[in-house]
Amino acid sequence: MRPVLHGNPAIRRARALGAARHVRLLVLDVDGVLTDGRLLYEEAGPVGKAFHAQDGLGMKAAQAQGLHIAVISGLDSPVVARRVHELGVEEYYPGHRHKVEALQLALDRYGLDWPQAAYLGDDWVDLAVMQRVGLPMAVADAQPECLRQALWIGRRPGGRGAAREAIRFILQAQGRLDKAVASFIHKER
Repeated sequence: MRPVLHGNPAIRRARALGAARHVRLLVLDVDGVLTDGRLLYEEAGPVGKAFHAQDGLGMKAAQAQGLHIAVISGLDSPVVARRVHELGVEEYYPGHRHKVEALQLALDRYGLDWPQAAYLGDDWVDLAVMQRVGLPMAVADAQPECLRQALWIGRRPGGRGAAREAIRFILQAQGRLDKAVASFIHKER
């Protein structure tokens, strides 16, 4: 288990860049990461969640560059299942408050080890996974314990392009960001 991280932000960033170069699987939490964390209810029960379009495009671009994406959620929501399916994410694990086992399944599917995974989280249910992956990441408005555990902390809050920011960081560290952007420019011509 990785100790809780403190100290110099420059050292933390250098370690994050080094870890990002080895990432082959990015795992995303849902509530508080892909959404702003609000749960919208009506009398009949939960009805919706808002997703940021930039996150979706970033996930598609990352997949096109060979980065595997997995989504693990503590809740089981048909709305999330629909969005994940629309984005072509094959590894979706709903209803997993204890996320280590779900992530191990994703790693096994791709023949990867923990140091090859990054995890973007925001809350206590994410800490056990963040302690094991090679690149623990947190959204800007994550709980303090997650912020302390993260090697990389984004500037965007959950549901506001935080996943896209994390994807940009990983692709840039791997020297693939320009190619990802260029693929959209060349498709338009």
